Amino acid sequence: MKRKVLVMVMVVCCLASAGVAHAQLPAKIKNPLEKTPNPELIGQLTKQLSVTPEQAVGGTGALFGLAKTKLKPADFLKLSDSVPGMDGLLKAAPKPKEDAADPLSSMGSMLPGKAGAMASVAGSFKQLGMSPEMATKFLPIMTQFVKVKGGANVAGLLSGVFK
Repeated sequence: MKRKVLVMVMVVCCLASAGVAHAQLPAKIKNPLEKTPNPELIGQLTKQLSVTPEQAVGGTGALFGLAKTKLKPADFLKLSDSVPGMDGLLKAAPKPKEDAADPLSSMGSMLPGKAGAMASVAGSFKQLGMSPEMATKFLPIMTQFVKVKGGANVAGLLSGVFK
């Protein structure tokens, strides 16, 4: 009888101390990418380019936003369908500022080809704390992501905007 009581006391003590130990464990560390519109793409950008999730989301949104203005609606729909969270990415792009100190950004749409496209997003990248040249580093990662998710034709639509 004493043995049973002793065993029960030991079990209760173990359970109680486990409960206390559990209560003292730190909360699960959250992944900062969980709340991004597209954790997979944003994760690739942050890892490969050493940018913050906020920079990756905003930069991606700016580049997809430019693609939206340059592509036919049906083509952009194909692109959008291959990128989960597209609406969130587009909403995260910094709003363009009319900045007299940065005439290249505001005149970007007048320049031909890739130079014009990159100049169009230069202001957004600056607002995010990145150099405008960083946009050229985003593109291959984004294009590869679109190729995997939507196929070579859809990736070609995106890359065609920046040629």
